[in-house]
Amino acid sequence: MPVLGSCVSSSPSRLSRHKQGLEHPVMASLTSLPHLPPFVSHSSSSSSITCLSPSKIQRVTIMSPRRPLSGKRSVAPISAVDEVSVVDPPPPPPFSEDKSELIACLKLKLLSAVSGLNRGLAANEDDLQKADAAAKEIEDVGGLVDLSVDLDKLQGRWKLIYSSAFSSRTLGGSRPGPPTGRLLPITLGQVFQRIDILSKDFDNIVELQIGTPWPLPPVEVTATLAHKFELIGSAKIKIKFEKTTVKTTGNLSQLPPLELPRIPDNLRPPSNTGSGEFEVTYLDADTRITRGDRGELRVFVIS
Repeated sequence: MPVLGSCVSSSPSRLSRHKQGLEHPVMASLTSLPHLPPFVSHSSSSSSITCLSPSKIQRVTIMSPRRPLSGKRSVAPISAVDEVSVVDPPPPPPFSEDKSELIACLKLKLLSAVSGLNRGLAANEDDLQKADAAAKEIEDVGGLVDLSVDLDKLQGRWKLIYSSAFSSRTLGGSRPGPPTGRLLPITLGQVFQRIDILSKDFDNIVELQIGTPWPLPPVEVTATLAHKFELIGSAKIKIKFEKTTVKTTGNLSQLPPLELPRIPDNLRPPSNTGSGEFEVTYLDADTRITRGDRGELRVFVIS
C-alpha cells in the first residue's frame, strides 16, 4: 500500500530556542501569531510512527532603532540590524492533499497495530486498546461516511485483517460460535466479505481447516454464509442471513458443495436472530473500518 505522508519511526528532534530566535523580544511576540502554526508530531515514542508536516528555516532581518549617545531624540535615527532565525512553514498544501497524506500515515499505523494478531485471535486487552485507538484516529480525520453517495466503494471482495470479536477465541466472535483451540480441531484461515451493491448480496467467506484422526490429513473447507443487505442510515448496514454453503478444497476439492439448511425463525435461539447491523466508520478505495452492533471493531482491505 503506497504511503503518501511522511512517516518516520523516531521521535522528532527539538530546535534550540537560540536558533529559533525566541530570546529576542520581537520574535517572542511573533511566535504567538496565528499564521505561524506549531509543528505537528503524532508520537514521541521511538517505536511508534510519527507524522510530520514539512517546514523550513528562514532568516528574518529585524530593524530596531538606536538612540544617540547624547540622549536626545534623533530626527533620522540610525538603525541596527539584528538577524535571527525563525521557523517559517511554507504555504500549506490544499486541505485535501494534506488530509490524504495524514490518513495514509494513520493507515500504516493501524496496520502496524494489528499485524501479528492473527486477525484478532491472539489479541490481548492491550492489543485491543491500541487497535481501537489507531482506528479512532482514522475515523476522526476521515469524517462521517455517507453510503448514499459512496455506496459503490463497498463493491468488491474485502479481506478481514482484524476483528476485536475474535479475541473471545470463538469463530462467532461476540456471537455464539464454535471455539478454536483444543476443544475442537478447527483452525481459522482467511476471512473475506464479498459485496455486490446491485444484487444486495453480502457473503462472509471463511476458510477452515478441520483436524482428522491420524494419519489422515486435515480437511480444508470454505464456508460461505450468504446474506442480503440494506442501508438503514447514511452509514449503517443491516444484513439478513439466508444460507450456508460448505465446499471442500485441497485434496477433496472434487466433492460437490454442501448447502446447510437455514434454521426456521421460530426455532432460532434469542441470541441468534439471523440478522445483524454494523456501521461503516471509514471507507476509501482500499480500506474499510466497521463497528458492529455489539461493539466489534473490524478492519478490511480490498482483496
